[in-house]
Amino acid sequence: MDSSSTEPVIVVENLTARYGDVTILEDVSFEVRRGERFMILGGSGCGKSTLLKHMIGLIKPSAGRVIINGIDIARADEEALHRVRSEIGVLFQADALFGSMSLAQNVALPLAEYTDLSPELIREIVRMKLGLVHLVGYDNHMPAELSGGMRKRAGLARAMALDPTFLFFDEPWAGLDPVTAAELDILIRSLNEGTGTTMVFVTQELASILNLGERAIMLHKDARGIIARGTPAELREKSTDPRVLNFFNRQAD
Repeated sequence: MDSSSTEPVIVVENLTARYGDVTILEDVSFEVRRGERFMILGGSGCGKSTLLKHMIGLIKPSAGRVIINGIDIARADEEALHRVRSEIGVLFQADALFGSMSLAQNVALPLAEYTDLSPELIREIVRMKLGLVHLVGYDNHMPAELSGGMRKRAGLARAMALDPTFLFFDEPWAGLDPVTAAELDILIRSLNEGTGTTMVFVTQELASILNLGERAIMLHKDARGIIARGTPAELREKSTDPRVLNFFNRQAD
């Protein structure tokens, strides 16, 4: 990200999330800047995935707003919401590839749903996206034929199919060995720097947090919200909050 760019393109404003009578998040506010790699940290049960689902419009907040490129996605009409969703790519924890479809067919799905492109052009775009994630020649392979790291990269290719303005990652390193996780770090950084795509990560993976993160917020389940914000290095080295220190030192609260 250009360090001079401070323009917020995602604004979470006083967001409260409840499931029935249980409050998961309360009065959460932060901004994500254009082109940055933004980390949402925290232990299990702190509301990270709930927050992500609100940010991509899968859940409406009990209170507050999520604004993407100036559009309040919980209150947008169908046309505006469709436009915002076409700018969003998501890499889910389990890659979410359809097992009965080839990699090419999986990557082509968003293009078929959101565009009127010809089948020939879609095939060309699919080949290009698979090339970006180093899967040239795997068009006709089925997900079950690939390693975990290759499936993650195929899921990333599909998330990038529409050249999204925003990429959201839900625990992208889950299930990967350290070497494969480091390779994914390199790929993600290269894509971010090459495309300027704004990236938001939900993760607990310390090595990747420190390697990739430019800014971060940390959630805690007892606080039902943000307990720290800053660069990952600042959180690790300068925080005096024992909950933050325990997270970065892998210690129990």
